[in-house]
Amino acid sequence: MNRTGKAVSWSIWIGVALTALLLALAMFLLKLQRTSPPQILHVIGSVPAFTLTNQLGQAITRDTLKGCVWVADIIFTRCAGPCPVMTRQMRELQDALPSSSGARLVTLTTDADYDTPAVLAKEAERVGANAERWNFLTGDKVTIANLAIDGLKLTAVATKPEERTNPADLFVHSTIFVVVDKQGQLRGAFQTQEGEMVNWSQAKKQILAAVKQLESEP
Repeated sequence: MNRTGKAVSWSIWIGVALTALLLALAMFLLKLQRTSPPQILHVIGSVPAFTLTNQLGQAITRDTLKGCVWVADIIFTRCAGPCPVMTRQMRELQDALPSSSGARLVTLTTDADYDTPAVLAKEAERVGANAERWNFLTGDKVTIANLAIDGLKLTAVATKPEERTNPADLFVHSTIFVVVDKQGQLRGAFQTQEGEMVNWSQAKKQILAAVKQLESEP
């Protein structure tokens, strides 16, 4: 074999070796990812007692959700901003949860005067919410504020009339999803859309992983 042939042969073997090395590295990283430790979900606080009404007119309390892991957010149906996206994302979580999961989804409204159970029922129907898993809650404003702000650390502030950019610009509120454990303790908060660094696909995986982890706890 001449020098040119040997050079080509060595190039082929080096390419094969590098490919094998890269495949081995990829398999190692995949294994490492699968065996990585679970998220650290510290207790952030406890959810206060509450009684609110869902889209079916049923009373939902802290005890109603006791024993279930739940994911919550806060929106209002007249929202012209992030709310439709958040509700679509919550629907994606509903669809992604396994049938064996007992997790619940909770959507609070900031606009209790307008978002009656009847209005929330139409919204739930529009987005394909499963009422056995997903509650849209309305009721007394003070109760909603205590649950949202004090318990779930979700901000919701009414926009002053002179500061509104359009008639539906009624509230400024959090765009995070929070996760509550079986004992009614806040255990995690996940940003869903603000900022260029937020990746909803990754956030959804983290939320689902958190739910699975908390469901495995006693």
